[in-house]
Amino acid sequence: MFSVVVLISGSGSNMRALLEAASDPDYPARIVAVGADRPADGLEHAADFGIPSFDVPFTAYASREEWGEELAKQLRAWSPDLVVLSGLMRLLPAAVVEEFGPNIVNTHPAFLPEFPGAHGVRDALAAGAERTGASVIVVDDGVDTGPILAQERVEIAPDDTESSLHDRIKPVERRLLIDVVRRVATGDIDLTNPA
Repeated sequence: MFSVVVLISGSGSNMRALLEAASDPDYPARIVAVGADRPADGLEHAADFGIPSFDVPFTAYASREEWGEELAKQLRAWSPDLVVLSGLMRLLPAAVVEEFGPNIVNTHPAFLPEFPGAHGVRDALAAGAERTGASVIVVDDGVDTGPILAQERVEIAPDDTESSLHDRIKPVERRLLIDVVRRVATGDIDLTNPA
């Protein structure tokens, strides 16, 4: 069975949707572990589904590279076919990307390459954009610069706040993520040549 490790930083709402999808016997991938870079509420979702979890607190390490070494050690223990960043608010060190890439995907709440970085929703509103979106990409050593696997537009309402807009983007992110993981697991997407 195609195995997936999901990495999170927060509530894990997108990850929970993936856990629900993967609990269907017909879904071609299984979540084997969930990891976090801090004590994250989303780890409770893993417990709800009986999925093992681990945390590698970023602040416990002297450098991003040392943190990355421990994260890589944890990932190796699960030998995942795919690593999914689902709200992990931390750039992976280059050594982690090199070891596990290109089999690392990330969700992003914008229509990349528009509004990359940690504040995609806020940046779209600040720019006065009329629409934004959601994307799923292959992680490379840049900031939201990897090949785009799937994306969809989301209109911005005149009265949208960062919270209300993000709430409308999240269901799109979830649907795209579930579909991309399915397509990677079945071989419909080749991460070594995603175009």
